Amino acid sequence: VASSAILRGHEEKVEIVPLGLKDRSGDVDPHRSDHWRARFPEPFILFTGVLRYYKAIGVLLEAAAICGKPLVIVGGGPNEAHWRAHAKRMNLANVHFLGSVSDEDKDALLGLCAGLVLPSNVRAEAFGLSLVEAAMLSRAMVSCEIGTGTSYVNVDGETGYVVPPNDAAALGGAMKRLVEEPETARKMGAAARLRYEALFTRERMAAAYAELYARIVRGASGCGQIDRTLP
Repeated sequence: VASSAILRGHEEKVEIVPLGLKDRSGDVDPHRSDHWRARFPEPFILFTGVLRYYKAIGVLLEAAAICGKPLVIVGGGPNEAHWRAHAKRMNLANVHFLGSVSDEDKDALLGLCAGLVLPSNVRAEAFGLSLVEAAMLSRAMVSCEIGTGTSYVNVDGETGYVVPPNDAAALGGAMKRLVEEPETARKMGAAARLRYEALFTRERMAAAYAELYARIVRGASGCGQIDRTLP
C-alpha cells in the first residue's frame, strides 16, 4: 500500500489479506525426489514460474554466469525458446531448463534446492507466489527490491536475501552464498517456514476473509456503504 501511487493516503480504507496456499510440505513424493536428486546431485538454485518479461531471465542468466553454481529453471511460456538459445550462446553449462513440470515434480525440486530465486525487476510482480511455495517447503529465497509484496514474503537477512533489481552481480552473489553456506540457508529456510505458517497458509487467508466479510455485513468501521472516494 505504501508503495502504491493510487492507494497511498488511503491506508485506513485498505484491508490487507495476504495470499495463502495449502500446505503441501507433507505431500512431497519421495520417488520424484529420488529422481531429481539423481539428476542434480550437486546443490542447486531453483527458479519456478512462467518466463514472462518481468521475470528478468536475462539478468538471471548473467547472475548464473557470475555465480557458477547449478541453476535449474522450471517453467515455460512464450519466451522459453529465446532464453534457452540465449543460455546456449552464453555457454552456460550450469543452467538447466526443464520447461513446465507437474506440481509433484516442482515440490520435489523445491524440497531439494539450496534456495529459490525470483529475479523479477518491475512492479508487475506484485506478490510472488513462488516465494510462498519456497517458504512452505522451508527454503531460503533470493528476490529483488521492487516495492511490492515480494519483500513482504521474503525478508532480507531473515528468510533470504533481497538485492537491487537488474544487478546481476548482487543476484549471483546471493545465489552463491545460499549454495556455499548451507547452514545459513537452512536457518533462513526455517525462518521462511515460520513466516509461512504465521501469514501465508490457506486457513489464515480464509479466516481473514471471513472476518472481513462479517465486519462488512455488520457495517462495522464504516464499511457498510460503498466508498467511492478512491480514484
